Amino acid sequence: MALETSDIQNKLVDNFELIVRDFSQQHDIFSFEVDSTSILEVMQFLRDDKTLRFNFLTDVCGIHYPDAETDRQFAVVYHMHNWVDNVRIRIKCFLNGENPEIDSVTSLFLGANWQERETYDFFGIIFKGHPQLKRILNMDEMVSFPMRKEFPLEDGGRTDKDDRFFGRTTDNC
Repeated sequence: MALETSDIQNKLVDNFELIVRDFSQQHDIFSFEVDSTSILEVMQFLRDDKTLRFNFLTDVCGIHYPDAETDRQFAVVYHMHNWVDNVRIRIKCFLNGENPEIDSVTSLFLGANWQERETYDFFGIIFKGHPQLKRILNMDEMVSFPMRKEFPLEDGGRTDKDDRFFGRTTDNC
């Protein structure tokens, strides 16, 4: 019997009630939101449940929503895979923009180690309990986090390029 998205949703709601919400199907991946304070508990359940068996953490990444309300300015996104039934899910946890932190899932999935480090390196999201949370790709001396949307995309002082050559037009033309 194939694992259906309704089975996943029902088991999660039965066990966690309001901690899990906003279920949707996006591009053949079942997606939902989890309270950031409960990510370890929910992921352990998804991994250890005899029916669900999401035994592989495919990816951990960050998102910055600078225009969102403070409690939802950052998100950590987890992709998990059930190899037995070949089912994938996406979990999104929103974090406070002033103190973006969430529990590390390295105690459940050792492969999360470098993925969490990369997310920290580029977004500045703190993974509490991580065994060695430090930069992985950028220089240790760096004080900013390059994937945050805190800087203009272009240098406004440049005079050596014309936006028309890049498929952009300005209202002044």
